[in-house]
Amino acid sequence: MQDTLQKYQSLVFDTEGDLAVITLNRPNRRNALSLELMRELIDCLSQIEKDRSLRVVILAASGSVFSSGHDLSEMVGRNLNEYRHLFDVCSDLMAKIQSIPQPVIAEVQGTATAAGCQLVATCDLAVASEQAAFATPGVKLGLFCTTPMVALSRAVGRKRALQMLLTGEMVAAPTAADWGLVNMVVPATELSEVTRKLARRIADASSLTVALGKEAFYAQIDLDQPKAYAYAKEVMSMNSLAADAQEGISAFLEKRKPCWVGK
Repeated sequence: MQDTLQKYQSLVFDTEGDLAVITLNRPNRRNALSLELMRELIDCLSQIEKDRSLRVVILAASGSVFSSGHDLSEMVGRNLNEYRHLFDVCSDLMAKIQSIPQPVIAEVQGTATAAGCQLVATCDLAVASEQAAFATPGVKLGLFCTTPMVALSRAVGRKRALQMLLTGEMVAAPTAADWGLVNMVVPATELSEVTRKLARRIADASSLTVALGKEAFYAQIDLDQPKAYAYAKEVMSMNSLAADAQEGISAFLEKRKPCWVGK
């Protein structure tokens, strides 16, 4: 698969054992999410989705900015259908991140604003440098960050999301961690190492179990509690039949390390 992923112009794809690493690579444009970059991300994630040897995805960025959001040069003088297409592609990208079986960890080294902040909020997990900061500043441009609002409000809750959306002010990394936008904040020099340690802890588990769990999490999160339990108990019942579940339980009882088969 590596050879098929060398065609990208706006991102770099690499593997580190069973980890997939995608790096946004438009540093001269503050890693703005152009249509080309979003399409390339969707394609790359679709290829990773098919490769069962890849267990976790790390989404990083080159330069000092994680992502400044949509490429504003693509948002001037367009017609309604063109704007709809732009936001359709963006929504498809966010859905793809959450629908692939591999967990996606954002490795945030710098500022993430507007749709860049949406990208971080959408990822399953996020590790941020102390130098990172987050904002949804569209209100200052006359274009409210309505689509970023969807992911942001689900990550940090109503009042905090509205504070970011209505003021457009930057939120520092420690506050973002306190609010739940990112999982942890680490010194810049430790960002790559900590992100990979987190990824490898996840990769140690059964790939089948992780995939089932990720899918189930997003399926139940917006259901009311009775429906969520009805769904979750069915998934857990089916999961119990899996070879990896039986192996994991047996290994625990026998005090040995499990041997996963991904089934």
